[in-house]
Amino acid sequence: MRHQKIALLVMLAIFAAAPLVVYPVFMMKVMCFALFACAFNLLIGFGGLLSFGHAMFLGTAGYITAHAAKEWGFPPELAILLGTGAAFLLGVITGLLAIRRQGIYFAMITLALAQMIYFFYLQAPFTHGEDGIQSVPRGKLFGFIDLGNIMTMYYTVLVIFFAGFLLIWRTIHSPFGQVLKAIRENEQRAISLGYDTTHYKFQAYVLSATLAGLAGATKAIVFQLASLTDVHWTMSGEVVLMTLLGGLGTIFGPVVGALIIITMENYLAQLGAWVTIVQGAIFVVCVLTFRRGVVGEIAHFLKKPL
Repeated sequence: MRHQKIALLVMLAIFAAAPLVVYPVFMMKVMCFALFACAFNLLIGFGGLLSFGHAMFLGTAGYITAHAAKEWGFPPELAILLGTGAAFLLGVITGLLAIRRQGIYFAMITLALAQMIYFFYLQAPFTHGEDGIQSVPRGKLFGFIDLGNIMTMYYTVLVIFFAGFLLIWRTIHSPFGQVLKAIRENEQRAISLGYDTTHYKFQAYVLSATLAGLAGATKAIVFQLASLTDVHWTMSGEVVLMTLLGGLGTIFGPVVGALIIITMENYLAQLGAWVTIVQGAIFVVCVLTFRRGVVGEIAHFLKKPL
């Protein structure tokens, strides 16, 4: 536990100092996707549930936040709260439909639901179709903190990311998290011990959806844009890649995975369509050589959980 706290402080220090040497908008994108990947990892890494539709929470929160901020004039904190609440509500509804299924059936149901949501946003008037909701105002946080200042926006995103990460950390190390791990390892044994596994998985699913929504809502304010990209099935695949690359079932793995993927997308953009091919090749190499993921291999080497 001590080494995890040290790693947490190191991560916080790196993100706090990063805008001094790296473009702040790039790092804000990393933090948004890192929170998204951590939320997804809570579901699959600790609950054993593979969702192929997690982008619907990211995209839904982004659209609701952007619409509330631009059309209704909501301040950023209320717009983000509304977007996160919409992701929570969508998590409850889809969770009730999907959570009683297991394995590939659960994955396919979440994918089907996400595709329904995608086509809804494609046709809905308020999303503006393929153009998305553009020029979303950042506004002033709590009425006096101007998010138009890039450094103010950066440290606001850092606070949101760190708060979400600490919530996941606390959940994993709570009795609830231990039950989730037991369900992941042997659900029938957990049932025999008297646990209502469906209830626990449903709670994990909704919490994961809510935190994914928080990431999407924050991203909409940062980039002043909500588009179909965030709700497309490829985004669900990308978060799977981030989690596996960083280390499935590790605490810091999704953060590292998000950093690697976003860095690749940013610095390999000049390759055009070849970016996905390069990503695929790197993923294959990592799967063959680092089967536990980057952080998973480091934790295995150090004999300490990370």
